Amino acid sequence: MTMKYWLILLFAGMHTVGVAQKIATLEVNLAQPANGLSIPVTTSLDAITFLPDSVLQLVEVQGSQRTPIAYQIESGNARFIHWIIETANAKSAKHTYELVKGTGKKAPASINVKDEKGALTIQAGTKNLLRYNYKTVYPPTGIDTAYKRSGFIHPLWTPHGQELTRIQAPDHYHHYGIWNPWTHVLFEKDTVDFWNIRDRKGTVRFANTVATTSGPVFSEYEVLQKHVAFKKGGGEKVALNELQSVRVYQPTNQDYYIADVTINMNCASTSPVLLLAYRYGGFGWRTTEKWNKDNSEVLTSEGKTRKEADGSTARWCIVQGQLDNDYGGLVMMSYPTNYNYPEPLRIWPETMNGRGDMFANFSPTKNKNWLLNPGQTYTLKYRLIVYNGHFTKEKAESGWQYFGHAPKVTVKLK
Repeated sequence: MTMKYWLILLFAGMHTVGVAQKIATLEVNLAQPANGLSIPVTTSLDAITFLPDSVLQLVEVQGSQRTPIAYQIESGNARFIHWIIETANAKSAKHTYELVKGTGKKAPASINVKDEKGALTIQAGTKNLLRYNYKTVYPPTGIDTAYKRSGFIHPLWTPHGQELTRIQAPDHYHHYGIWNPWTHVLFEKDTVDFWNIRDRKGTVRFANTVATTSGPVFSEYEVLQKHVAFKKGGGEKVALNELQSVRVYQPTNQDYYIADVTINMNCASTSPVLLLAYRYGGFGWRTTEKWNKDNSEVLTSEGKTRKEADGSTARWCIVQGQLDNDYGGLVMMSYPTNYNYPEPLRIWPETMNGRGDMFANFSPTKNKNWLLNPGQTYTLKYRLIVYNGHFTKEKAESGWQYFGHAPKVTVKLK
């Protein structure tokens, strides 16, 4: 499996930083409350130095104390340096770092992608966090094989190891954890459904693993998925290509972690694709079967609860509930440049299946068509904060602010 133009470096503090040569001071002022959350940050490395990655180190400066910290360099057409700001015990909103030239000890990546011959699993140490299934998964014996599917996330685990996703529920065999199909689509004069796959009008398939990376700050996979239309006269044609990347940041707190999902779509032929308005479709999450109307809750950025959330628009949505003797959940966050932002939500009513089973969906086409033209790329970005315990509206808002408005890094050379 390829490792797409990535270079991972970790400075372990096995030398005296006082003799290193300072290249630049990097300052980050967290203007919004962070509520104890860790904040991923990045800045252009090429704008600072063209020194090779192998001689660079990053040090946090707090008064007279200088502490080497983990960082990761992303190398493509340009280089970017990534690290995580710890705010839980910070005494100031201002965080100061020095990029220095010197020698440091490289260490193995602490968050990794593992290829399990059918799935890509992201692990922090030995702990599983997220699994992407690239091998086709068939429904249970006796169920229509039209329900088979590849290209979805399941399980998504909490930091304590509980599963937050569900696949092939008997009420909806076409539900696959966290996945991104479109429901009501006009393509070459036919109405196609990539979501309700039993209708045999279309499906979404994994096509290729483009890249994976492991490192001390984040782990990521990038995959190509194809939205395939089944033609009325037989045969099939790819309507959309989807390049999906999932980046999971190294947990710095035992009770939560961050996963960023980026979806880039383009037409696979010279034919446009019209995503028609429909009550659900897009970035969906079928939650654990452990949740029902009595032991789980929903809260949106606009203060809507489960009774009111369906059809409302939101920047973020908390879904959380009881997990045996524990508690946990997920905050789904939508990026400001997403189509039809703030995005409409599809939230199942409390009467679903008689017990209040839970499904949550950011659906930009819930109330508005979306025309995708050939030769253009259309991007959706989502952030997931996966956690144990209860998440408050204040904490969710802080998390969204640092997703929707990334912290600015001020660079002072030498």
